[in-house]
Amino acid sequence: MLIAGATLAVAPHTLWLPFWADFAATALLIWRAIVSIRAGALPRRWLLILLTFSGAIGVFFSYRTIMGRDPGVTLLVLLLFLKLLETRARRDIFVVAFLVYFVALANFFYSQSIPIAGLMLLTVLVTTTALVGFSAPLRPVVDDLKTAGRMLAQAGPVMLLLFFLFPRVQGPLWGMPQDAYSGVTGLSETMSPGSIRDLSLSDAIAFRVKFESDSPPRALLYWRGPVLSDFDGLAWRVGLPQLRRNMSIEAAGSPVDYEVTLEPHNRNWMFALEMPARIPPSARLTSEYLVISLTPIRSRIRYEMRSFPQFQAASGGNPEDLAMALRLPRGVNPRSLALASEWRESLADNSAIVRRAIEFFRGSRFEYTLQPPALGRNSVDEFLFDTKQGFCEHFASSFVFLMRAAGVPARVVTGYQGGDTNPVDGYMVVRQADAHAWAEVWLAGSGWTRVDPTAAAVPVRVELGITAAAPAGATLPLLMRTNLNWLKGLRNNWEALTNQWNQWVLGYNPDRQREMLSWLGVPQPSWQTMTVMLFWSVAGVLLLTALWLLRGIRREDTVQRAWLRFCDKLAREGLARARAEGPLDYADRVARVLPARENAVRAIASLYVDQRYGPGPDARSIARLTHLVREFAP
Repeated sequence: MLIAGATLAVAPHTLWLPFWADFAATALLIWRAIVSIRAGALPRRWLLILLTFSGAIGVFFSYRTIMGRDPGVTLLVLLLFLKLLETRARRDIFVVAFLVYFVALANFFYSQSIPIAGLMLLTVLVTTTALVGFSAPLRPVVDDLKTAGRMLAQAGPVMLLLFFLFPRVQGPLWGMPQDAYSGVTGLSETMSPGSIRDLSLSDAIAFRVKFESDSPPRALLYWRGPVLSDFDGLAWRVGLPQLRRNMSIEAAGSPVDYEVTLEPHNRNWMFALEMPARIPPSARLTSEYLVISLTPIRSRIRYEMRSFPQFQAASGGNPEDLAMALRLPRGVNPRSLALASEWRESLADNSAIVRRAIEFFRGSRFEYTLQPPALGRNSVDEFLFDTKQGFCEHFASSFVFLMRAAGVPARVVTGYQGGDTNPVDGYMVVRQADAHAWAEVWLAGSGWTRVDPTAAAVPVRVELGITAAAPAGATLPLLMRTNLNWLKGLRNNWEALTNQWNQWVLGYNPDRQREMLSWLGVPQPSWQTMTVMLFWSVAGVLLLTALWLLRGIRREDTVQRAWLRFCDKLAREGLARARAEGPLDYADRVARVLPARENAVRAIASLYVDQRYGPGPDARSIARLTHLVREFAP
């Protein structure tokens, strides 16, 4: 059972441990299992010391350190199985069990999902069963399992009280090293051909949205992210935005109120529907209308927003911003520069140039593909005039280049476009596959205006999503394929359940705790108040548990009291029971002295043994025992 518990605790770690560590852990586990089955000899201490140093050296060469989450967990897993190989005394058993508990806890450094939580609960049950078995040997495993289950069930109410009432702090109780966030995916500070296309192959959830009323049409669902202003000929990069003091937008239509549940991405960006009109108190707005957090988002957060999907961003046209929005590298894309010069010479104003560029994208028969051909130094020329195959970053990049070449200030905006509403819980789910890039141009009198060249060339991408826009046979995540409706139904139910887990378990932050305490009649709890509540709540649960346990003891005491009364009656007749005399031996001696009462004596002794040492008390048998003792007369 202890080996099984260790296996369950380590199983999820194999997904992120180095290959050699997986192999070593498996070999050590098999070695220990063979020793247990064949009752063989454990390895000598010098060999274990050698293996320990070898494991530490391997961890160091894999991570170049033994500090941090990943090297620490790898070393801990190896030490767990090495400790199993030197388990000889009872003390070693308890050390291994505590190591298993700690390795199980370490799984939550990587994932706090429902499957991991369920597997770790099973791990705790199996390991506790092993501890019960070592403390009370020679019992069936099923009995040990029942005892462990009862212990965990009794601890459940206290665990829930600690979860709900223990004062919450913002963020984790420990500071994780930077490598804890190296595996997150999402938009970055740069965009080059293929960068957003790679995100389109992931159906991981970027964030969820709950609208207070009906959601806007899909064509207006532009979730604003990093704004890229600096172009070196190959890649776009974010500039140096300044914080904005006011919103400075002219709205048309009604505002949209919604709540965003954002997954961690280790950046400061807080995605919002264009154009944000009200932001959370802890957030700031940049000069490029990007909502940012003051600290990197390294845990799931929720925030409320208000946006105007129909807007004019009248401000932001200061000379420095406009100069940045016209900057181009030298010596690249000569054909695009020539085309833009023609537009500049033949058209009257910037608005006309923008309309001419949109017509160019509509009429050039571009192909939207997830596998565009590789582009060289003159990437815009090659895309516009040669391959004509690309993803959204190709369309946005080439459009902004043309605008700047024609003297129209322009920049690239990245984010997400669209989203699918889960019919189970009503939340809109925006995935990494919805990552998108579009353009903004500065027009006098209108300010920064959104232009989506992808929508102009391939309207179905914005109207129906990436699944409909992708060509037949394109590689897409399994659950994004339209012909698997039954599997999508399962996914919707699972994601709705996961969302509730995220909202009420993982998302139980100080704000949620204050809401719950306010509902309980404590509107402004202090640490002292919460400590008192927690103390008396736990004390009450422990008292109720004790009374429940004493209820069973009192029921067994009825049996003991009846037996002692029976012994007292016989003792008054000179037939006292010896201290070391068992019930059945005592009954044999009394039956020989009182042959007329033999049947009653043996019946009482048999019932007492049955109820005292049998599988469990039986109310009818206890009542019969009490009746026989009451009627018994020597």
